[in-house]
Amino acid sequence: MSETLSASLPGALEARITAVLRALCDRGLTVSTAESCTGGLVASVLTDVDGCGHAFERGFVTYSGAAKIEDLDVPPDLIEARTAVSAEVAEAMARGALRRSGADIAVSVTGYAGPGGPDAEEGLVYLALIDRDGGLAASEFHFGSMGRGAVRLAALEAAVALLEDQLGRP
Repeated sequence: MSETLSASLPGALEARITAVLRALCDRGLTVSTAESCTGGLVASVLTDVDGCGHAFERGFVTYSGAAKIEDLDVPPDLIEARTAVSAEVAEAMARGALRRSGADIAVSVTGYAGPGGPDAEEGLVYLALIDRDGGLAASEFHFGSMGRGAVRLAALEAAVALLEDQLGRP
């Protein structure tokens, strides 16, 4: 991994990210991301391994509901009915990222990294992964009140785990 983020990441996570990217490269696959609470962190680490940049196709940072609707075609009524932080919206984000990119796999993250409103559970995060064959995987996490940075890092690790599962644990 390049020196850009490696000083900030736990060594084991850095090794897992490198293995995922090498597996994507070895298989000729590309990935796109759709992120909200991680603010582009997943995309950033997926572009940080020397010689593996071609495995990353593009990333969407859609922090607001309007961005999810405009950039990823998430239905407005879905956000209204389920909220932007829901399993259904995470799936719609992943589907939108796959549809709007040339990638083989799309992974999405939406959640509450830090204190939100009275109905926002801090540390609640949803992830989804979809591939061109229609395979879908989704996860829900309750990381708790551990601080924005820690929640974002935990969500990153969960996204890496989804990719590992997709690739058969490289």
